[in-house]
Parts: sequence; C-alpha cells; structure tokens
Amino acid sequence: MSTFLIRILLPLLVIAMIIPQQTDAELEQWCVADEQTPDDELQAALNWACGKGGADCSQMQQENQPCFLPNTIRDHASFAFNSYYQTYKHKGGSCYFKGAAIITELDPSHGSCHYEYSP
Repeated sequence: MSTFLIRILLPLLVIAMIIPQQTDAELEQWCVADEQTPDDELQAALNWACGKGGADCSQMQQENQPCFLPNTIRDHASFAFNSYYQTYKHKGGSCYFKGAAIITELDPSHGSCHYEYSP
C-alpha cells in the first residue's frame, strides 16, 4: 500500500515543483464599481475617494480629460476606486468602499482612458 502511494505522490510532487505557481502578487487586478451598487452609494464613495481618500481623479473630472467619458457615476467611481486602490494597496488600502467596489482581473481601460495598474 505505501509503495503504491509513493508511486502516485512522488510524480505529483515533481510536477508541482516544476510548474510555476502564480501568486496573488503576479495577478493583475483593478478595483471597479460593483454593478449592484446604487448610484447614491457610488457617489458617496466617489466623493470620499477623490477627496479624503487621495485618489487622483484629475483624468475624469473635466470634459477634455481622457476618462471623462462615459460621464456616468459608475464609470467615474470605477476610475476613482482604482486610482485609490493602486496607490494605497501596499499601504493597507483596500477595494471595499463600503461594499461599492469589487476586484477584477479584466483591465477596465477603454479608448484613451488608461486604468493604472501597479504590481
């Protein structure tokens, strides 16, 4: 019985050592507004992120900026949430915003609007 287990487990151990494992640090992740969150909650979280939160919201605050369009609370909140998250995730910042945001592994950048990512 023990020889049988060794024959099975040894090759599995070798395979596990050979195949590189992807860690959370290697995953590209962005923080975006949760589709289920009502606009009033998104607006409150957006106001905090661009204010006391310290997110860089300059790219979405004026019509001539690359992330102004689409001009929706959800799109602006997504950009602000991600700016905050990428800036502060290594200092204890999270992608929570009272449940208004979620992590995605799909880059939300579109057109000339580039969502920052920092490993």
